Parts: sequence; structure tokens; C-alpha cells
Amino acid sequence: MQTNTHRPPAAPHTGAGGPIDRFFRISERGSTFNREIRGGFATFFTMAYILVLNPIILGSAEDKFGNQLDGAQLATATALVAGVMTLIMGVGGNLPLALATGLGINVIVAFQVAPLMHWEDAMGLIVVEGVLISILVLTGLREAVMHAIPQPLKQAISVGIGLFIAFIGFVDAGFVTRIPDAAKTTVPVQLGTGTLTGWPMLVFCLGVLVTIVLVARKIKGAILISIILMTVVAIVINEFAKVKNWGVTSPTLPDNPVAAPDFGLIGAFDIFGAFGQVGILTVVLLVFALILSDFFDTMGTIVGVTAEAGLLDERGQVPGLGRVLLIDGAAAVAGGASSASSATTYIESAAGVGEGARTGFSSLITGGLFGLALFLTPVLTIVPLQAASPALVVVGFLMMTQVKHIDWDRYELAIPAFLTIAVMPFTYSITNGIGAGFIAYVVIKSFMGKAREIHWLLWGSAALFLIYFAIEPVKSLLGAQ
Repeated sequence: MQTNTHRPPAAPHTGAGGPIDRFFRISERGSTFNREIRGGFATFFTMAYILVLNPIILGSAEDKFGNQLDGAQLATATALVAGVMTLIMGVGGNLPLALATGLGINVIVAFQVAPLMHWEDAMGLIVVEGVLISILVLTGLREAVMHAIPQPLKQAISVGIGLFIAFIGFVDAGFVTRIPDAAKTTVPVQLGTGTLTGWPMLVFCLGVLVTIVLVARKIKGAILISIILMTVVAIVINEFAKVKNWGVTSPTLPDNPVAAPDFGLIGAFDIFGAFGQVGILTVVLLVFALILSDFFDTMGTIVGVTAEAGLLDERGQVPGLGRVLLIDGAAAVAGGASSASSATTYIESAAGVGEGARTGFSSLITGGLFGLALFLTPVLTIVPLQAASPALVVVGFLMMTQVKHIDWDRYELAIPAFLTIAVMPFTYSITNGIGAGFIAYVVIKSFMGKAREIHWLLWGSAALFLIYFAIEPVKSLLGAQ
């Protein structure tokens, strides 16, 4: 069984913790109600940015006819889907996993799918993708693929996600930025704007130091304490310095903390409209790309977070995986039906695990907070990314510790593991990292004369990834738009 040095010591299980404790197996998994509540808050605050980013991403794009989605309606749809699906995951999956609109998929929808058709048609394709994902779960194929992955690759996925989530934290805070004119240099990214300047950067750097000290000293609630403390610091700084460059959120106390939700986008989708706009072949390829991205992003996230929580069984499998995957597939359907784009399991759930969450009870807390967000969006937007991002950096470290379980002397496993780990942050995609690892594993095993050791599902997955990486040449050869 995979060990986890960050898992809290197991509490004696007496069965006397009450019906809620027994239902969620809180004591059995070595957790407490306090840890679950802290974890739920920590997960929410590290992923609440989606309430701001998703309306920005989808709202800034135009469909084929020049239409744009309303920002307030997008915020409502995003919060509604995240809240409902996270609550369902808590009760049905009993894992500390939260769901919301997937970053990456929403970019594909906004800038690749919508420009080819009407917004309702684009969201209809998301519904189709979610239905197909759910069918794969019900047939057992999605779960079988996850079980077929060798343990070292699962561990590499966790490590790669750790680096990826730390990179997200650095980028979101502005600690790492793109060089404005990258064509004139061989260096694609840089430190800040070349140097670290400004009050927001001070908040982030101070937040990282505060968080790592609290975690190193094993202070309970370290991540959540850091987020709250640095938000207060940001508010004070902003009050006196009147900073203008916090990014998508600003630590400014709102005049009115309550805003009525606008459900105007709920149900605004058309399953069949895309076929009339772009034809069957292009629809098939678009849905295929969406499925592949959702399929393996979710797989990597679930494996990575549950591994960090120490919840994998003696065979390295996720408990109740079938239910978890079915809820994730339903979330994709709900996201499309609400025009919020495909919802999926969030890697930021690892922040809650870092606070000690081990059960679905923490997801009830996170889901409830998203429910409140329907009415309290002005309050939530005062948490700047610079105050929340340090949590992602430290959680990245915690997930990185899984690297010690990989046997680096067995090159047939170590090389695919390395590529999985490296490609995720370097290409800013969990899916790309998993694909690189799968393909390398199949190729190396085959040329070592060990092709029979490869599960047939890995052969199929590697073949699909080859198509995924070569999707543009394939579209060109097939004459798709």
C-alpha cells in the first residue's frame, strides 16, 4: 500500500462517532470533523477563482455570429454547477474531491468550438461529451483504463500534477510570467516582469513564506490560515496604497456583499445544432478532443489527490472509483446544460487534503460555500490570487513527495514516469503529460520484447493519444474544417 507521510495519524475507530461520522467514515480514515471543515474551506478558497476566471474566459469569446455570453449569468451558472456537483460527489463518492468548470476545456470551447457555431450548439457538444463519458463509465471501460495503469505511472501522475499545480500558483500570482516578445529570446518565461516588484508580489512572496513555515511546523489549518491572513494583509495594503494591478480579483471590500443570482443561461443548449453548422466529421473530432481531455485530466486528478490523501487501497486503486467517475461524467453534462462549460474534478482539491480532509464531508463544506457564492460573489472576489496561490505552491510540494516511490533504476518504467512528470508543467496540461507517459511506456516495453505485459487498454489509450497529438494533421487528411 502506498504510504503518505502527510496523512494524519489514524484515530481509533470505535464506531461511536455518530451517524455522520460512520456514513463518511471520518474516524475510520483518521480524520476529524475539524479537519474536514478546514479542508472544505481550503479547497473552496483555492478554486474560488473559477467564479471569476470562467466568466472572463467564456465571456470574452464570440461565437460564429458575434454573440457573447453574459458575465453575471456565467458567474451564476459556474457557482451553481460547482456547488451541486461537489455536494453530490461528497455524498455519492465520499472522497475529498470538488468539481467545477474545467480550465483548459473552457478555453477549447471559447476559442476553438464556439467560433464555428452558436453558443448553444457549442454547449450542446459539451452535453454530448458528458453523456459519452458517462456511457464509458457505465460500461466499465473508464474504470478499467485506470486499473490498467502501472503503479509507477500513477505515482508519476501525482508528482507531475504537483509540479503543475505549483506552476499554476506561480503563474496566477505573477511570480512567473511570459516574456512579452518571446520571439526575440530563447527564454519563454521570466521572474515577474524581469524583477519582483509591486505590493501584490510582496503579498504572494510573504504568503509563500508564511505557508511553508506553518506547514513545516505542522500547524493545524496552515493553508487556510495563510489564505485568510494574506487576504487581510492585501486588504490593508490596498486600502492605503490603492494598488491597481492585483489581477482578476482585487482585495477591496464591496459596498453591497449580496447580489441576486441570474439563471438566464441554465438550459440554453442544443445537442443537434452543431451538426448543421460544421458537419458530422468535424463534430466527431471536436467531441473526441473534448472527451480525451476530460477523460485523462479527471483520471490524473483523482489518482493524484487520493494518493496524496493516502486513500488508495493495497492494489493502488481508488475506493468507489466507479461512482466517482460517474459523478464526474454527470458534471460534464450539467456544465454544458448550464452553459458553464464542462465541469470536472479539480486538482485544487489537494489543498483540502493538505489540511487533513479525507472524506466526502469536506466536499459538503466546499459545495455549500459554492452555494453561498451564488449570493455572495462580491465578498468572494476580495480574495486576490496572490493570497490564494501560495497554497498551490505548498500543495505542489506535498504531492511531489510521491516521487520517492518510483523505482528510477528500472528505465522501462522510470523514463515514461519522467516524461509524465515533465510534460505536465512544461505544456501546462495534465492530459499531455499522461499521453506522453503512456506512449513512451508502450514503445519502450514493445522494443524490449515485453509487449505481452502491456494491458490492451494501454495499447488503445496510447493509440488514441497519438491521434490526439496529431489531431490537426488528421483533420487535414480527413478534410475536416
